[in-house]
Amino acid sequence: MYNLPELPYPYEALEPYIDKETMEIHHLKHHQAYVNKLNEALAKHPELAEKSLEELLADLEGLPEDIRKAIKNHGGGHYNHSLFWRIMGPSSKNRPQGELLKKIEASFGSFFEFKKKFSEIAMGIFGSGWCWLVEHAGQLEIEATQNQDCPISSGKVPILALDIWEHAYYLKYQNKRADYIENWWQVVDWSNISSSN
Repeated sequence: MYNLPELPYPYEALEPYIDKETMEIHHLKHHQAYVNKLNEALAKHPELAEKSLEELLADLEGLPEDIRKAIKNHGGGHYNHSLFWRIMGPSSKNRPQGELLKKIEASFGSFFEFKKKFSEIAMGIFGSGWCWLVEHAGQLEIEATQNQDCPISSGKVPILALDIWEHAYYLKYQNKRADYIENWWQVVDWSNISSSN
């Protein structure tokens, strides 16, 4: 059984960039729903209890067909959101350090160019999805996924994730996705990303 992880900071901690009400609804309603549906699906196949969520997402084709879509959608939703909460913080470090910064500069030319490209890809997502910084075959890549699809299912290692579903920003930003993306950079905690990925 999976549980909703506690946020590592209070709901109001990311204001003014992400408001308390959005954080409460996003975490307590949306994320909790993914956890509940994931547990419902896995209850049908107790033989999968020993597998980690990462193992399940990495081998969707190997899962029983009757729960494959649920694991992709709700397992992905649980994993994606759990990462999303961890990579943000109220005393954020707005720039990576050390090895991660070197990798970003080698892959994208500069940290500024990385942020620009990441934001452009995030803006270009049609409908609901996520924008990611991932590592694949030793290289850093930026990619977009639809719905709750997770890069783990494509053999990639997620490093940074931005939720582009409207429920992540609509209360504060309405249809102004660009403003949400620009302000989100203010709460990205690179010190946490560097130490946990």
